[in-house]
Amino acid sequence: MNTVIITGAAGLIGSESVKRFAREGFRVVGIDNDLRRWFFGDGASTLANRRKLIESIPNYQHHDFDIRDRQAVENLLRQLGEDITLIIHTAAQPSHDWAARDPHADFSVNATATLNLLEATRQFCPEAVFIFTSTNKVYGDTPNRLPLVELEKRWEIKSGHAYEPGIPETMSIDQTKHSLFGASKVAADVLVQEYGRYFGMKTACFRGGCLTGPAHAGTELHGFLAYLMRCTVTGTPYRVFGYKGKQVRDNIHSHDLVEAFWQFFQKPHSGEVYNIGGSRHSNCSMLEAIDLCEQISGRKLKWTYEENNRIGDHIWWISDVRKFQSHYTAWNFRYGLKEILEEIHDTCRAD
Repeated sequence: MNTVIITGAAGLIGSESVKRFAREGFRVVGIDNDLRRWFFGDGASTLANRRKLIESIPNYQHHDFDIRDRQAVENLLRQLGEDITLIIHTAAQPSHDWAARDPHADFSVNATATLNLLEATRQFCPEAVFIFTSTNKVYGDTPNRLPLVELEKRWEIKSGHAYEPGIPETMSIDQTKHSLFGASKVAADVLVQEYGRYFGMKTACFRGGCLTGPAHAGTELHGFLAYLMRCTVTGTPYRVFGYKGKQVRDNIHSHDLVEAFWQFFQKPHSGEVYNIGGSRHSNCSMLEAIDLCEQISGRKLKWTYEENNRIGDHIWWISDVRKFQSHYTAWNFRYGLKEILEEIHDTCRAD
């Protein structure tokens, strides 16, 4: 029976992947020990998501171990063996700020655990497809050197620039300030590429912009749109860090990202890299996002501004997704920015 292993299974992208591949008839094996709660506190716990998956997905199998435990990883992959046709690795420590507090933990979660999974895959199910959720932070602050123009509510790239449609995979990841989080994700990203290129495994790095959706347990340190809407709905004060609140992010719904995973699984490559995000289809500045949250919720957000930006933070990021679209012509966006925020709003109200 086709089996998919999903790490971070109770998180935003993990839980969406569980549901998507269960619908395709896969036996789904999830790994998630709720480290997100340790990173960011009770409000970021994924336990509620885990319970929903266990209750609603027939034959879903959940494992509560830490993927930094090499022996536990190897034992599971040895047990399932060549029944494993796909591994989706979404588990991560995702915050710049948190990484600086505990660099050893950050690196072990993001890089060492990825090595554990890759090597166990090579040993026990080498024909399996391996999908890794990387990040645009592998480019460090290089995007901040682009020629940007200040508009009323956003920064924008100079008209006519080669990157106007978005930033491509050819941007260098070298000679830049990544943040320690970005550095640990670079290590994992390069490992995933290398296992594809050196060993011929079917691996891909999806370098995400802002990944979002109603299942996101957003916090101040991670989960931009989800946390912003929650603050708007609940009256919780929100802080904007630097760049006059005009920094731009592209935002992709978890459904659209997981659909990209499905497309790759059906026609995999080796050692591939894709920038994936909302692109020109779905992006906003902080100020524009605040306006939309207030418009959708009918409430005013209580927010303050701090001049210092987060270290290594991007002023302007829009993903160029044309490489992926050229490889997988059946893939396109289902969700735009407003639809994403309306879903998040409805979830916040229901909670």
